[in-house]
Amino acid sequence: MELTFVCKYNSHQMKKLNVLTFFALILLFTSCSTVSKFPVSSVTPAANIVVYRHHDSNGNNTLDIKAKNLASTDRLLPPKQTYVVWVVLEDHSAKNIGQLKIKNAKEAEIKTLTAFKYTEIFITAEDQADALYPGNVEISRIKF
Repeated sequence: MELTFVCKYNSHQMKKLNVLTFFALILLFTSCSTVSKFPVSSVTPAANIVVYRHHDSNGNNTLDIKAKNLASTDRLLPPKQTYVVWVVLEDHSAKNIGQLKIKNAKEAEIKTLTAFKYTEIFITAEDQADALYPGNVEISRIKF
């Protein structure tokens, strides 16, 4: 016995269905995330920084930090090389979880997965991406 599936939708209807499916999936995935906005920075006041946090089934934390209008690190006083993202752990120590990658003149982002249990996230301007300790130029900090 052979089964044949016949689709009675034309290409325009299929495109609409694909678009609706796409938006439904985005809504589903973002509905499980927590969105928090960093406070305005005194170092880079035009920056708009948000963090999307999600806890997966393994207890890990997925972080997606997006920054818009973040000043170039070479324009800071003193000039720096990169922006580094840190988490503050429950024992109050700070851990470097990566650097913000500059996409273009207006956007920077980091997507990372961490098993750390943290109470704060903050961003600093650093001379090295692999800094072991945060420097003195803090951009913004958010507490949870």
